[in-house]
Amino acid sequence: MSNAGFTSKIIHSDRRGSIEHGSIHKPVHTAVTYSYDDARDLAAVFQGKAAGYTYGRQVNPTVTALQDKISLMEGGVATAAFATGMAAIGTTLFSLLNAGDHIVSSSYLFGNTNSLFNTFVNHGIDVTFVDATDVAHVEAAVQENTRLVFVETIANPRTQVSDLQNIGDLCEARGLLYLVDNTMTSPYLFQGKSVKASLVINSLTKYIGGHANALGGSVTETGLFDWSKFENLYDNYKKGKPALWGITQIKKKGLRDFGGTLGPEAAHHLSVGSDTLALRMDRICSNAHKLTQYLDQHPKVKQVYYPGLEAHPQHQRAKQLFSQSGGLFSIELVDEIDCFDFLNNLDLVICTSNLGDTRTLAIPVAHSIYYEMGAERRASMGIDDSLVRFSTGIEDSEDLLEDFKRALG
Repeated sequence: MSNAGFTSKIIHSDRRGSIEHGSIHKPVHTAVTYSYDDARDLAAVFQGKAAGYTYGRQVNPTVTALQDKISLMEGGVATAAFATGMAAIGTTLFSLLNAGDHIVSSSYLFGNTNSLFNTFVNHGIDVTFVDATDVAHVEAAVQENTRLVFVETIANPRTQVSDLQNIGDLCEARGLLYLVDNTMTSPYLFQGKSVKASLVINSLTKYIGGHANALGGSVTETGLFDWSKFENLYDNYKKGKPALWGITQIKKKGLRDFGGTLGPEAAHHLSVGSDTLALRMDRICSNAHKLTQYLDQHPKVKQVYYPGLEAHPQHQRAKQLFSQSGGLFSIELVDEIDCFDFLNNLDLVICTSNLGDTRTLAIPVAHSIYYEMGAERRASMGIDDSLVRFSTGIEDSEDLLEDFKRALG
């Protein structure tokens, strides 16, 4: 069923492979070690001459099934899964960059990614942060030693939309790796491959898993980048199809050596959760649209940040790139409203730090997830002290609207 729809493909992906006893889900394989009757077969697997399993830190059948499912979602050629989304980002860069290399990154980054990139600076990898909503800023920052460009689809929490298509064209022309973090949109709303991304990052914890019961992350190889021209690859991994050289090094130098391994139980939770991604995202996006339309007209709300609103600076871009505008939005309250009092008045909405859940979640951004970066850096990112971020859930829309009305009233 190569022409099957998004959900039909992913919910049947496990059983298309070989599963014991006719199971329709890949079972949870907890074994760490794998035996071979012939020692030569074991050696062939370790040397990359034959397919197989070596050690649980690197490979696991349950994780492999999830990786295959993510590749289907993203239209990619291979995926490596990790213990968290941050592990996926960190080990990917650790695997592919050397001291003296340079990164161009969106300045509107998730707080932990921003912190990670600043740590890389301490280890000899230079980073230039730019306003990635305009490709001209990215182009101006490219240097002779630039190896890659890193952007997110929709920024968290102010929802800026990167100039994804034009940055992809620039990276293709300059021979640069193009990493796109697709977490805020998910592969259901957008595929990084469509804008010539080389590698696509997903925090599986968020929309793909969708139920806040397992951590995970992934990086997917799209097959578009010419790895034969990438200087930082080890000769050991230049075997077979060049399109797989990069992901092979990520798995070997990142996953194997750094050890950010996704466990089989978490992989199973994430895989089962992903089956309903399309259904959940349709409901989530619909609820976000209704809530932001209401809040945009409310006298106690100073500003609403959501790409689905026509007043959003990148509304037309989001409309062209994404099938829907996502489930994340933020608001600034008028000065006389205390954001903590407002959050405490909400009933259905839960005050917590996650996003992409089935439940609607909220957090005071400046006072929590972006507190560590300091007031000056927050100001440069346009994060007001009253900013509250929401991750919309699948509740009944009328109940959510009533909750906001009461809390603002």
